Amino acid sequence: MTDNNTTAPSDSSTPVTVTVIGLGLMGQALAAAFLKAGHPTTVWNRTASKADRLVAEGARLAPTVGDAVRAGSLTIVCVTDYRAVRELLGASDVDLDGTTLVNLTSGDSAQARETARWAEERGARYLDGAIMAVPPVIGTAEAVILHSGPQSVFEEYEPTLGALGTVTHLGADHGLASLYDVAGLAMMWSVLNAWLQGTALLRTAGVDAATYAPFARQIAAGVADWLPGYAEQIDRGSFPAEVSALETDARAMAHLVEESEAVGVNAELPKLFKAMADRAIAAGHGGEQYPVLIEEFTKPADA
Repeated sequence: MTDNNTTAPSDSSTPVTVTVIGLGLMGQALAAAFLKAGHPTTVWNRTASKADRLVAEGARLAPTVGDAVRAGSLTIVCVTDYRAVRELLGASDVDLDGTTLVNLTSGDSAQARETARWAEERGARYLDGAIMAVPPVIGTAEAVILHSGPQSVFEEYEPTLGALGTVTHLGADHGLASLYDVAGLAMMWSVLNAWLQGTALLRTAGVDAATYAPFARQIAAGVADWLPGYAEQIDRGSFPAEVSALETDARAMAHLVEESEAVGVNAELPKLFKAMADRAIAAGHGGEQYPVLIEEFTKPADA
C-alpha cells in the first residue's frame, strides 16, 4: 500500500454537486448519505421508481445518464458489473470529457485498469473503488471504502467522499481497490470456514455454537497478532522457525483431518491445509516457519 490517507465522515464546507448512477440497495444508501451531508444530489436508475424515496428527500431524478453526468461535479457509479458501467457511460448522449468518475462497482483488478483507460481516453478523471460495508452502515465510520487511482483526484474529493464512510486511498494503480477487496474476502471466508469447521467438530460432543464462539474469537484474535511478524518474514524471504516448524504444523493438521473423519465431520478443508503443507515440505521447507507457504499460494493451481 503506497499511501494510507483516511478520513471519517464529515461535512464539506462547500457542498459539491454529486451524481449517483445505479440505485440498488447500495446505490440508494450512497445517495442518501450524500443528501444527509448536504450535497446537492442527482440520481439515475433504469427503474426510475427506485428513486422515489430519494427524490422525496431532496434528490433530483435525471431523465438520462447523460443528463445525470452533466449535473454533478462528481459522478459515483454503482451498478451490476463493469460491462454495465461502460454500456451506460458509453451511450451517445454521455460526454465524459472533464468529468470525475468514482466507480464503486464490484469487479476484478484487470477490469478496473481497463475501465480506467477507457474513461481516461474519453477525458474523464477516474478513481476505482471497493465498498467494504453493507448498505445500512453507509454514512458512518464503520463503512470502509477503498479507492485507487490518481492521488490528486482523491485528495480533491476526499471531503465529499468522506460523507460515505471512512475512505482510504491505496495508490495510483487503479486495480488496487479490487485486489484489496478480494484479499479481504479471502480473510473473511477463511476465518468463517475455520470457525464452522470447529463448530461442526464440537457439536458432535454436544457443544453449541454460542458456547464455542468466544473461544474461537480469542483464537482468531491471537492469530491476527502474528500477522505483522509473519509479514516481515514474507517480505524478507526468510522463514526461521521461531515458533514452530512447518513439519510440526503438518502433524497437527493430520490430527485435525483424522479427528474430523473419526467423528463424521467433513474433512475437505483440513485436507486442503495439509496438501499445501505437504507440497512445501516435499520442496524442502519442513524446517521453516508457516509463512513459507506463501510459495505455494503464489503458484497457479495447475503448477
